[in-house]
Amino acid sequence: MEYTHLGRTGLTVSRLCLGTMNFGPHTEEAEAHRLMDAAHEHGINFFDTANTYGRDREGRLRGRTEEIIGRWFAKGGGRRERTVLATKVYGDMGDWPNESRLSAVAVRKAVEASLRRLQTDHIDLYQMHHIDRATPWEEIWQAMEVLVAQGKIVYVGSSNFAGWHIAQAQETARARHFLGLVSEQSLYNLLDRAVELEVVPALQHYGLGLIPWSPLRSGLLGGVLRKEREGTRDRSGMALANELLAKHRDRIQAYEDLAAELGADPADLALAWLLSRPVVTAPIIGPRTRAHLDAAVGALDLKLDQKTLDHLDELFPGHRPAPEDYAW
Repeated sequence: MEYTHLGRTGLTVSRLCLGTMNFGPHTEEAEAHRLMDAAHEHGINFFDTANTYGRDREGRLRGRTEEIIGRWFAKGGGRRERTVLATKVYGDMGDWPNESRLSAVAVRKAVEASLRRLQTDHIDLYQMHHIDRATPWEEIWQAMEVLVAQGKIVYVGSSNFAGWHIAQAQETARARHFLGLVSEQSLYNLLDRAVELEVVPALQHYGLGLIPWSPLRSGLLGGVLRKEREGTRDRSGMALANELLAKHRDRIQAYEDLAAELGADPADLALAWLLSRPVVTAPIIGPRTRAHLDAAVGALDLKLDQKTLDHLDELFPGHRPAPEDYAW
């Protein structure tokens, strides 16, 4: 396993982050526990979850994924001690006021509930799952400062923020002499490169690590056309993916042809490309099985030369930093 620092911090994390959103809805608890043990066997020490994960189709069972992780920690054997634990706050956890968003009251309630479900005394990276435009940054940072002082969280991160949100957050934190954000979790993959306009430049300026989610874009970059031909594609909940596939089929075919030329699995190529990008700390992988996990680790062995990177840019054009991307 390869390791790096999370943004400008001294915290050491694996270059792959284990995503747990499937735990509960798609992966049964026993298998989820085996996957987390297997992740440690591979040297993956960075796990990501959220307080809302685990919901069924009716929106019930919010928090189930944290509970699954908590029961895994409770098995002992150094499981908690070897894990850099990231979870999130913002989403609706009930129908009563102050059971969502980022008010000081909501944050306080949410962190206590997450700690109970996770069966731990602290969260290593507490991420705001979305921007809360109704709550001032002074209030948010005051709440986070209290949690840090109490030892309930160590670092604060964001998720799905725009570049100017990151600037707002960091300048307010700086005025309070607080560390502020250390990472941003964004949608980023070969098909979705909008963060290169303003989010990536903001992260570079402020020294934040980027944690990409959906690195395979719902499987479209994981050999989808090959799996179609083989009859092995998982078609559950694929309406959006099918729409994107119809739009980008020719490019995805060319991409799979390139992977074949390199002797690489398409999924490994997508992850290796992300690992080559500036400020990327660790893409989030969301395996449902041990085989999926073992395969993802292979991306670390794939090093891309400049010719391959240029070819990928031709297939999936990216963005220059704004405003030069769209102005002189």
